[in-house]
Amino acid sequence: MSTVTSADGTSIAYEQTGDGPAVVIVGGALSLGKDAAGLASALADAGFRAISWDRRARGASGDARGSTPEREVEDLAAVIEAAGDAAVLGHSSGAVLALYAASRGVPIRALFLSEPPLRFGVDEPPADLAERLQRLVDDGRADEAVATFQIENIGLPEEMVEGMRAGDEFAALVPLGQSTVYDTALVAQVSTPTPEMLAVAQPVTILRGEQTFPVLVAAADRLADEMADAELVVVPESVMHRPDPVATARVVRERLG
Repeated sequence: MSTVTSADGTSIAYEQTGDGPAVVIVGGALSLGKDAAGLASALADAGFRAISWDRRARGASGDARGSTPEREVEDLAAVIEAAGDAAVLGHSSGAVLALYAASRGVPIRALFLSEPPLRFGVDEPPADLAERLQRLVDDGRADEAVATFQIENIGLPEEMVEGMRAGDEFAALVPLGQSTVYDTALVAQVSTPTPEMLAVAQPVTILRGEQTFPVLVAAADRLADEMADAELVVVPESVMHRPDPVATARVVRERLG
């Protein structure tokens, strides 16, 4: 594990796997860099150097109170600078961050956007959600923040979340409570992509599974329609918002050579 310092002084932890052209993996909500180990391994097997990292307020990375989506853009820029010339593969909110970063001038060789949760103004989460999540975290109720995020942002049924709360998997998510504030703020800010996001100069490949949540199908298909040169790739092996590592690496290899 290595670290790089972001523009605001926050330490960002990252790890490299394999040799070859760099591909930076940007994980989604409630994920750590280690959760991309399978994808990193598949990319390495495909001839790439995969860089996985802990976004701020997660794992071994630091944080700064009041962080904004722009700070996360700076984090990604710092990781890319450490990696060298790199493509970026973002999943879920990580795909939103990748596209937003490209629109703000972060140097990215190519963009691979896996199931970005864009709403385009339809059925958006409550406007005050990020503020309420921050209050829960500040009150020492990170578990409530994670549960509220899962229900009001992700859209999981309340009874399902309540059933999960006694398990070890949920307990492992509680330390990521602050990150739910940042994910909510990021996606809310650009849930309808800006003109700059729709006009990025990089080659853009949008990926989604055949069997995934309808809101994600709608988001991927609409984003592809609104980006003139973007390519939409349906990956049958990716199921229910889980990108298949080998199939996803194959898509990257076919487009980067």
